[in-house]
Amino acid sequence: MDTQTQKFKIRLGLFIAGGLALFVLAIFIIGKQKNLFNPVFELSSSFSNVSGLQVGNNIRFAGINVGTVDNITIMNDSTVKVDMLIRKSVRQFIKSDCEVAIGSEGLIGDRLLVITQGTTDAPVVKAGQYLTSAEPVEIDAIMASLEVTANNAAIISDQLAEIMIKINGGEGTLGRLIQDTTIANNLSQTMVNIKSSSKGLDENMEAAKHNFLLRGYFNKKAKAAEEAKEEAEKQKAKELKAAEKAKKAADKQKAKDDRK
Repeated sequence: MDTQTQKFKIRLGLFIAGGLALFVLAIFIIGKQKNLFNPVFELSSSFSNVSGLQVGNNIRFAGINVGTVDNITIMNDSTVKVDMLIRKSVRQFIKSDCEVAIGSEGLIGDRLLVITQGTTDAPVVKAGQYLTSAEPVEIDAIMASLEVTANNAAIISDQLAEIMIKINGGEGTLGRLIQDTTIANNLSQTMVNIKSSSKGLDENMEAAKHNFLLRGYFNKKAKAAEEAKEEAEKQKAKELKAAEKAKKAADKQKAKDDRK
C-alpha cells in the first residue's frame, strides 16, 4: 500500500512539474511574440477604416515583425487611432516620413500593420510620434469592381456575337462584302482595271519619251542621272584610294616600330 502511494506521489509531482514547465514556456513564447520582455517605444497612426485589424496583431518593417498593435480607439465617425508598440532596437531604422499601411498575412490571413521604409535623409522617428497612413483597399470594393468588369465583358461579348451573326447573314457592308459574290467579282474586276490602267500609263510614259517635244526633257533627266552615277563612282574611287593610302602609311609605321 505504501509503495503504491509513493508511486502515485512521484507521478503527481512529475505531472505538476511538467505542467509548470509548459506554462512557463508558453508564457515565454507569448511574451516574446508580444514584446513583453523587450524594451519598446510607442508610435501612433490613424485610419478611416482599420479593415479588421485587432489588438495584438503584428507590425512589420522590411518584412520583419518589429512590434504589435497596442490599442485601437475610435476618435470620431471618420477617424480610428491605432497605437503601436515597436522594439527599440529597430527605432534607428524607422524614419519620420515612413507610412503605415494595413496588410494581411497571405490572402486570407490575419491583418497586420506594415511600416514602409522612409528616405535616408529624414530624421529618426521619435517616441509617441504620429506616422502618416495609407488607407487599405477593401475586399468588397475589389469584388464590386470585378463584378462591373465582368458585366462589361458580358455586354461586349453579346455585342460581338450579334455582329458576327449579322455578318454571317450578309447584313451590313462587311457582311455583303463577304457573302455577296457580285461585290467580290466587282472588286476583282476593279483590280483588273487598275492593272490595265497602270500598264497603259507605262506605255504612255514610254511613248512620251520618244515624242519630239518631250525628248529633250527626258534626255536631260537621263544625262543628269548618268552624271550623278559617274560622280558617285568617282567619290567611291577617291575613298578607296584614301583608304589604301592610309593602310600603307599604317603598315609603314608598323614596320618602323618593329625595327625599333
